[in-house]
Formats: sequence, C-alpha cells, structure tokens
Amino acid sequence: MIEVGYKFRFFGEDAEIAARVLGIYAHKDHNFMTASVPTFRLNVHVRRLVSEGYKVGVVKQTETAAIKAHGENKSGPFCRGLSALYTKATLEAAENVGGGEEGCGGESNYLCCVVEKGLDCGVEGGVFDVRVGVVAVEISTGDVVYGEFNDGFMRSGLEAFVLSLAPAELLLGDPLSKQTEKLLLAYSGPSSNVRVERVSRDCFSDGGALADVMSLYENMIEDNLGDNEKQMTEAKEQGSCHLAIQGVIKMPDLAVEALALTVRHLKQFGFDRMLCLGASFRPFSSNMEMNLSANTLQQLETLFVLKRWRYHHVQVLRNNSDGSESGSLLHIMNHTLTIYGSRLLRHWVTHPLCDRNMISARLDAVSEIAECMGSYKDSQCVSELDEDDLEVAIVQPDLYYLLSVVLTALGRSPDIERGITRIFHRTATASEFIAVFQAILAAGKRLKRLCIQEEHNYDGVGSKTVKSVLLKRLILAASSSSVVGNAAKLLSTLNKEAAEQGDLTNLIIISDDQFPEVARAREAVQFAKEKLDSLIGLYRKQLQMRNLEFMSVSGTTHLIELPLDFKVPLNWVKVNSTKKMIRYHPPEVLTALDQLLLANEELMIVSRAAWDSFLRGFGIYYAEFRGAVQALAALDCLFSFATLLKNKNYVRPMFVDDSEPLQINICSGRHPVLETILQDNFVPNDTNLCADKEYCQIVTGPNMGGKSCYIRQVALIALMAQVGSFVPALSAKLHVLDGIYTRMGASDSIQQGRSTFLEELSEASHILRKCTAQSLVIIDELGRGTSTYDGEAIAYATLYHLLDQKRCMVLFVTHYPKIAEIKTEFPGSVGAYHVSYLTSEKSKVAIESTCDTEDVTYLYKLVPGVSEKSFGFKVAKLAELVTFYDSDVNVTWVLFSPMQLPPSCIRRATIMAARLEAVLSSRLGNEQLLETLPVQQQEEAQENMLRSDGRIEKSEDSTAAYREFFSNLKSAMFDDDVARSSQFLEKARSIAKEFLAK
Repeated sequence: MIEVGYKFRFFGEDAEIAARVLGIYAHKDHNFMTASVPTFRLNVHVRRLVSEGYKVGVVKQTETAAIKAHGENKSGPFCRGLSALYTKATLEAAENVGGGEEGCGGESNYLCCVVEKGLDCGVEGGVFDVRVGVVAVEISTGDVVYGEFNDGFMRSGLEAFVLSLAPAELLLGDPLSKQTEKLLLAYSGPSSNVRVERVSRDCFSDGGALADVMSLYENMIEDNLGDNEKQMTEAKEQGSCHLAIQGVIKMPDLAVEALALTVRHLKQFGFDRMLCLGASFRPFSSNMEMNLSANTLQQLETLFVLKRWRYHHVQVLRNNSDGSESGSLLHIMNHTLTIYGSRLLRHWVTHPLCDRNMISARLDAVSEIAECMGSYKDSQCVSELDEDDLEVAIVQPDLYYLLSVVLTALGRSPDIERGITRIFHRTATASEFIAVFQAILAAGKRLKRLCIQEEHNYDGVGSKTVKSVLLKRLILAASSSSVVGNAAKLLSTLNKEAAEQGDLTNLIIISDDQFPEVARAREAVQFAKEKLDSLIGLYRKQLQMRNLEFMSVSGTTHLIELPLDFKVPLNWVKVNSTKKMIRYHPPEVLTALDQLLLANEELMIVSRAAWDSFLRGFGIYYAEFRGAVQALAALDCLFSFATLLKNKNYVRPMFVDDSEPLQINICSGRHPVLETILQDNFVPNDTNLCADKEYCQIVTGPNMGGKSCYIRQVALIALMAQVGSFVPALSAKLHVLDGIYTRMGASDSIQQGRSTFLEELSEASHILRKCTAQSLVIIDELGRGTSTYDGEAIAYATLYHLLDQKRCMVLFVTHYPKIAEIKTEFPGSVGAYHVSYLTSEKSKVAIESTCDTEDVTYLYKLVPGVSEKSFGFKVAKLAELVTFYDSDVNVTWVLFSPMQLPPSCIRRATIMAARLEAVLSSRLGNEQLLETLPVQQQEEAQENMLRSDGRIEKSEDSTAAYREFFSNLKSAMFDDDVARSSQFLEKARSIAKEFLAK
C-alpha cells in the first residue's frame, strides 16, 4: 500500500488481491492494474488483508512540504519509504492499526518457529525419529514459550504444542522432515488463514545460534540504555538487563536456534527489542503443570475444534458443531471480566497444576472470595453503580465488593496487558498511554485499601478480610507503592488534554530540565509567532490605518483586508477577494509565515523524538507493570471461579497427601457442560478408584446410554480440580495426577495419510508410552476401526498392558463384553460396570414383521455388571426421526428424516442381526457339545446338523431347541450331584426326541 495524496494505492498483482479481498474496484492505469482506499480507512483495510493471511507493507511520505522546501530535495519528488509491516502475529502491537482500533480481538496471536533434527533409530528403542525445537512469541503481550523434545512418527508432541497455543503464524526453519511439514501444513490449510513463512537455517549449521543471539542481545541493551546513564543504572539495579540473557543460556540448543530465527524475523518489524529486553520466557512443559496431549485437549471437550484441521471431538475451548466457544468447558468456566483475564484462564485450563500446595492456594483464594460473595448478596449490584461514585460508595471495603468494583472498571478499560506492551514497543498513542495507566492507577489505589502492610488502613479492613496467602500476594503485586507511585509519576509527565486532542507538541510537561530540545523548539515557535504578530504595527504605520488587524479566512492566516480601490505596494500578494474587499499577504508576512511553519515542523519532529524517548524510558518499568497486570488477570480468574461455584453449586475438591495411594472418589459427579444444558434432568454418577483396590472400571452398555459422558465427566472433574476450580459433585476426594490421557471417537486424517484405525493405534501407542502410575487413562471403544476379532484382541491387549505394566487409573469403555473377563486375571483391581437401562421385550414371533423387539429406556446410572446388548437399532430408530415445533398451531410434529436411514433398511438390518445371532449361538453351542464327544460321534453329529448346502438349521424353533438342549446337556456333564445330572439328561433327551420328530 503506497500513500499517494489522500489515498493508499495498490499496483499490479497487489491490486487484484486487494480488489478480491476488500471488495473494491481495480482498473487498468498505464498498462498495469491499480486500486485504492482512503487514508483514514487504513486500519480497517489492513486488518482485513492481514486476517486473510497476507503480509502488508505500508509506504508513506517521509518528509513534509516545509522540510522539503528548506532541504536539498527542493525540486525533486517527495521521498517515500516503508513505514510499517503488518502480519497476524504483529498486528496488535503495531503502530496506527493496533490496540483499541476497530476489529481488535482478545485472542492470542502467537508466532511459532519450528526447527528439528533427525535422530538415530536407536533412541529410546526407535520410538522417536526427530528432535523438535519450538519458540512461540505473543508480541502484543510479551509472552515467549519455548520447548525442545523428541517426537515420534505421528508428531504428537508438536501437535500438542500447536493445538495448545493455536499460532496465527508459522515460521518454518528449513529443512524439515516430510511428516513435520504434513502436520504443520495441514494446520495452516487454505481455510485457516494461518500465514506460513520459510527461513533457512544454513547460517547456524556450525552451531552459531547462541553466539548470534548473545551478540544481538548485547547490542540491543547498549543501544537502548547506553545513551542514558540514569536508565542504565536503574536497569542494572533491577537486574533486568541480564534476566533475558540468563533465560536464553538455560534454553536447549534447538530452542535457541528457533529463537535466533525468530529474532531475525521480528527485526524487520522492529519488534526484536521485545525478545531482548521485555519478554517473559517460560517453558512449554513444566514439573509444576500437567502437560496435556493434543488428544486430551480435543476429546475431553476442553479446547476447541479446529474445523480447518482434522478434529471433530474437541470441546475444551470450543464446541464441535460450529467451532465457537459456546458449549465448551472454557465457556462454562469463563466468567472473567477482562480480556487479559480470559487469556490467562485459557492457559490455566490447558495447563492444570501438578503441585498440591499451589492447587490448595488457588482453592483457598476462591473459597475466601466465595464466602465474601455470600455475605454480600443483599448489597447493591456492582453493575448498577456509576463508576464516578465508586470511591464514595466504598466506606468499609469488602473483599468481594472491592474486587467486583476493580474488575468491572478494568473490564470497561482497554486491554492494559497489550497496552503496556505497545508502550514498550513505542507504538502506543498518547491517549492510549494515559488510558492504560489511569486504569492501573485506579485499580492500585482501590486495592491498596486491602493491603495489610499499610498501618494506616481504613479500619484495619485488610487484615480482617484477606486471609488467603495467594490473594495477599496478588493484591500487593497490583497495588504496591512502587506500582502506584510510578504510574502517577509517568502520568504527571503528560498533558491529558493535549493527549485527547492528539496534540503532540504540547503533550509533554517539561520540568526539572527534562527534554530541553522541546523547550527550545517551543521558544522558537513562540518567537516566530510574536515576530509575525508584531508586523501589524508596521503596516498600520505604512497604510496609516490605526485599527488595521490581521484576519483569517478558510484556514489562511495573517491576511490584510483592504478596499478594492486601495493602492498597495506591487510586491504584495493577492490571496483572495470579495465584491468590495481584497485580501493580501505582504512579503514580510510570507517570510514570517514560512519561518513559523518551519519552526512548527521542527517542533513536531522534536516532540516526536521526545515522545519516543519517553516511551523508551518506560522500558525500566515494564517488568514491574507487567507483573501488576498479570496479578490483576489472576485475580480475575479466581473471581471467575468464585462466581462459577456460586452459580452452579459446586463443591471444593479435597486432595489427599502425596504419600497416600492414587485415588479418585467422586460422589454424584456431573458433567460440567451437559449439566448446563440438561440442568435438573442430568443423572449424576459416583466414581471410586484406588490404586491399592479397584483402579480400573470396564464400562459397557447401550449406545447413547451415557458411557462416554461418564468417563469424560470423571476426567473433567479431575482437570477442573487441578486448575484450582470447585467441581460439579456432592464431594470429591482426589489425588494429584501427573497426566490425563484419552483415546475417544473415530476420525481420520487423509491429508496426512492417516486412516481411522491408524489414528486409533497411534493414540493408544502414545498413551502406553507416556502414562505413569500417577495418570488417569480413559479409552472409549478401542478397536472399532478394524474387524471384530482384531479389534477385540487389540483392546484386550492394550488394557492388559495398562493394568499389568502401568497400574494407572483406567476407565475403559467397550462394546466387547468378553473384555470384562480380564477381571479374573486381576482380581480386586478391575470392576465391570454398565450404564443401566430398562427393556420391554415383545413377542419373538413378531421379529419378521416388526423391526424392533425391545423398547429401551435409558437410565444413565452406572451399576455393576456387564451389558449383554448395545441396542444399536434403537439409535438407528432415534436417528430416523425429526422433531419440530409449529408455533402457529402449537403442535409438535415428529417426521421421518430423508437424511437418515429409511425404516425398511432398519427392519432388514434388525432381521439380519437376529438371524446372525441365532446362527452364532447355535454354532457355539454345537462346538461345546462336540468337544465332549468322541471323534467318530463328532463327525456323525456334524453330518446330521448340516443341510446338503452346508448351512445350519436356522428356524426360530430349532434355535430355541438347540439352546435348551445344549444348556441341559452341559449342566448334566458338570453337575456333581448325580440326581440332578440325571434330571438334566432326561430333559435333554426329551428335547432331542421332540426335535427329531419335527
């Protein structure tokens, strides 16, 4: 986009792209295409182009008319240069279009750099084939996430990283393996608008990445602080200069290489300073946090569905129907009032804690806020208060009331987390600076009323109300004297009225000999104005008109207006006229105006430089204010959890000591998402698992009976508890888990060459490799992607390995009843359960005429035992019906859906299933009988039971007779009581006679 007059113009191929994306007209001009947009709509059009995945450069004039007239380029064209570059990852931090402009969202926009190197086949038994290094940077908040790990053929580790952060841009360090490229390119497919850029790693082939980063850091620190001794001294005292360097030295080699590529990439945007001075480095996986896999984030309904990718079962962050957050776990838990609080909550939900003390600290804080919330129910609603009256309203502050006031006010303020980062990048406007620090200052002053370290607290309220150690620490971080004092100090340097008007020349209030160049420039402007105004006395004498005054018309100043017949010197310049008057500019006025214009331009340049220097000086305060904003975000998350437990009637989970055996004991647990939909109709279930007792539940039952819902709710309750939230249950006694692993649903990834069955086995392999004795594993219908016998065998073997080798908590859902027999090999450790139901069996004679022999009522209650049937045809019947309500006639209509299976198809399938079941039962019974007979009699019996075409008799009567005959024969053979055995034999004989008589 090139600035030409009052428009930004596109040329050539860019014009065609802009016309298609922006919906504007492109036309031919001098043999090439061109299109244009007005300059005042720059932010709107840049955002639209960037959202489509394009990289946008803006070229502007670099000199004004006044500067050009007094420079060396008097007769040449105006100089232009690239003033800004925009991409998805840099947009919110960029100048002119970032911050609180139209279309600004609260979601994170990470730039993710990926590098890798191959591994020898012998690494960990050949399970891993590459080592991956990743760095993700959120430029608008200063968050830097890095990691390095071994990854297998399916790239599950990289997949988890990408899914958790959902980057807006990918920076690929070539060369990459084929599998890695497949995964990343599938994520950044055409419909995703994720931008991909490739960079070469050849410059680091000799291992010079760390030296390259260190040199960049040292140069950056010298450039930014070396010219200001005071800033350098303060920075050294705070240790901020070397914190980033220490963090980089601790990073793994491949992560450093990815960081070096990222720094080089961001240098073209001017944001490399963030990584050197202001970034907050954190590892992707930590011992204090649970590292959830990509499958868990998807299949537990915790994260979001990437409809552009391959997932269709995720509802942790977004639902699986339209990809929105509505109906996801994050949506249920998110009652935050600020944008940055919502972003932090997302991180909390995707990174549950693994430290019992940290979990208890969050639960204590939530509990204390909730208790204060209960005592404040009769008070005035915060949302109805006028913000101007908040300080007057708080006479005796209450914790809940004060947090409500602070967070509600912050929710109406701009995104201060991104705001302070834009200030650090020196891209913030003056009005944005004042809005951000006014919000921080107001929040700090209000929270200061609760600070316990202040002896002059109002009525000692802080010491009485705040008991939670975490709450105290967060409140002190957001309201410390240093934060409040520095915020007030920075605001006192700026003129608020000038900031609101966008007047940069009068923005900075000069005191204590600060910004002397601005003072001199202002004096020069004032002198030029006085000199110009003094010329009126000269013209009064020259024209002998005592009342003569300068006048202004249509923006043209210092005009002398005279009658038409008045004679003036020949060198006076006529500007405009009316019927009776003519307006002139004398040559002295033109010279003075030119000098004033030049002085104003110089003042503007000096003022811009002073504003940039002022923002540069903010760098020494950035870490402190970023910590204060993060504390406010954490308070918002804890307040959200307190609101959640009060609205949903959740209970506090109790965590047992680490020395006790692993256990999950939940009384009347509920699914947090479905409970919101079904409300009082949701059926709760108990869960009791213990490492030294029953630590595995095999769950069977009918389709749509609630099996998947049950195992998901157990995992979600454990996840919510370790996030620090109260949980949907009557009580919950848990042990801290080190991981939650899932294998649920059926999906393929054809674009990556992965079939449904391969996906199943890959997920199962990942679980067997990663889970420990401290993990929870939930597996739903493993083996569904292949034949019945193969699937059953694989499911059995997988469960056996988990029970024998891993001994972790297992919830295993299956439609293979035989798998429940594994409990005989692990007595006391495995329990067989099913979701209960009621059936009403119809006459068996009606099989051929009716498509269903049983009516099934789902009870959704987990009870001991194995379910004999899955009732798949019940689901088929439900699927064929469509219900809609006609409000005009107040009638609910139930119709057959043309999109589902026809009734005739369901009837035929039911009949076929009944016949196959009868054949299988007969065959099994015959095989058991034949095993007890001599070989010669076995052959004779087989000949009698087979027809000429080799098929078994399949009539319904013969099937029932076969069953009863073999049952009695088996009982006679294995019963130790001779009398009872004779009775069974006699009965079997009579059945055989009746059967032969037919």
